[in-house]
Amino acid sequence: MTRRHSCAGCLARLMFALVLVAALAAGVVYYSASRPYQGFQKPVILDFPKGTSTQSMSAQLAGAGVIQYSWAFLFARAMRPNARLLAGEYQFSEPASVLTVFDRIARGDVFFYELTVPEGSNIFDIAASIDRFDFMKGADFLRVAHDPSPIRDLAPDAPTLEGYLFPSTYRIERSTTVKQLARMMTDLFRKHWRELQPSGEVNTVVTLASLVEKETALAEERPLVASVYANRLRIGMPLDCDPTTIYAALLEGRYRGTIYRSDLDSANPYNTYRHAGLPPGPIANPGLAALKAALAPAATSYVYFVARADGSGGHQFSESIEAHNRAVEQYRQRRR
Repeated sequence: MTRRHSCAGCLARLMFALVLVAALAAGVVYYSASRPYQGFQKPVILDFPKGTSTQSMSAQLAGAGVIQYSWAFLFARAMRPNARLLAGEYQFSEPASVLTVFDRIARGDVFFYELTVPEGSNIFDIAASIDRFDFMKGADFLRVAHDPSPIRDLAPDAPTLEGYLFPSTYRIERSTTVKQLARMMTDLFRKHWRELQPSGEVNTVVTLASLVEKETALAEERPLVASVYANRLRIGMPLDCDPTTIYAALLEGRYRGTIYRSDLDSANPYNTYRHAGLPPGPIANPGLAALKAALAPAATSYVYFVARADGSGGHQFSESIEAHNRAVEQYRQRRR
């Protein structure tokens, strides 16, 4: 009996020792997985395409110094076997534990690039901004922007997507395509257009809004500029809008930073010095204020405006050619 009790005691002590060792090992592993680590000096960006395995992720994370040991990431996976690790690009710039890194990937906390499109940007401006990224080409965007099919149901007369790429700041990933980007922009335009509860032909309103947007940056002036063009259209007077002449030159790849006589004489349909009425489509992408102004121009008799020389960015509006000529002369004198 004594011998059997002794063996049972040995077995119990052995089991206790094994449990203790396992608990200590688990504690060490958990400590390693929960301890912040940084094995890099500059921010690290890792891209995990769809289908990347947990083992491959752990190896890349360890190789980049984001985590110290790849097995610690596998331990985190064992703790959360049902978690879905999401594909995408992730940026790591601060010390973080394996558990924190695992949680970020499980939440899909991917790294975004920001593309800011200011009000009044045209498709050429947007393409130039896109060229700052190494994963997207402005030339590809221009090809997409020249296809109006994504907004054909809304604006059947629109010649391109110009005017319908709503100004905003967009968050994109390396996997974002130029088509997806254009869709994001036209979707935002649709959202704001619905909110305006507009009346009138869409392409006509947006084209007028684009002229207003390019002529003034002052919110209080936009309804006044819209009224000038609305009045000119009503009486059949040429719009003589300089930004349309510039846009015509951009379309033909000959804009040289200023307007020349050859630009004013251009037969391009966007040149409102040669062609009556509005151009075929927008010349830029207007913001909400310009769209509102085009939908509801101020009630004025103005048919002329010229920039003030006081640096305010404002304009002098006139009802007659005589008053306009005086305003132009004042502008020239102050500029001297």
